[in-house]
Amino acid sequence: MTTSAALTLGRHDMKIGIIGAGNIGGNLTRRLTAIGHDVSVANSRGPETLTDLAEETGATPLPVTEVARGAQVVVVAIPLKAVPKLPSGILDGAADGFAVLDTGNYYPGRDGRIAEIEDGVTESRWTERQLGHPVIKAFNGTYAHDILDKPKPKGTPGRVALPVAGDDEAAKRTVRELIDAIGFDTVDAGGLDESWRQQPGSPVSGLVGDTGAITKALGEASPERPADFRA
Repeated sequence: MTTSAALTLGRHDMKIGIIGAGNIGGNLTRRLTAIGHDVSVANSRGPETLTDLAEETGATPLPVTEVARGAQVVVVAIPLKAVPKLPSGILDGAADGFAVLDTGNYYPGRDGRIAEIEDGVTESRWTERQLGHPVIKAFNGTYAHDILDKPKPKGTPGRVALPVAGDDEAAKRTVRELIDAIGFDTVDAGGLDESWRQQPGSPVSGLVGDTGAITKALGEASPERPADFRA
């Protein structure tokens, strides 16, 4: 794996590719286009099924094999079971120093048993290995409707914060700046091997709170996966 270089970008002029147009992917498309980013979006069913979302947002629907081309940020917002099925080389052609934002969670009832995760590998580390590129974990514990309903200007008391984990500091900075631009504070949740602190069943998962509340919840997390989230 290579470490991405720092990106020198304006906050509202990035080219962003989103893989997945479900609840999270769809609402990120809505929010990111609303603040002026150039967004392309793809799903497993083909661009012709994204006409309504494209007309609503101005995003460009593309085949999944093309959505990362030229992208400075690639968002992966699909079930974990679908990640290994992504086309080989899907990230080829992305911009130099691009960041990958992983929003996924492991749900055995949906994804089947993934042995590495059951054995203790964090979900996003597993995703990173499938993609062959460093990832930054964020939005995995965020309710989709909050992406549209909760944004506030920077400095507003009680502004909702999101945990962000990852090893690549330049990519993490890019993602944190992007999240700030769409209306949320962020808390650095450490490296990817610490991202169990924000996996399903953790105190921070689904928590709507400010930076203090998010920091406290991250500190209360246990590395043991709750029984409800094991195969």
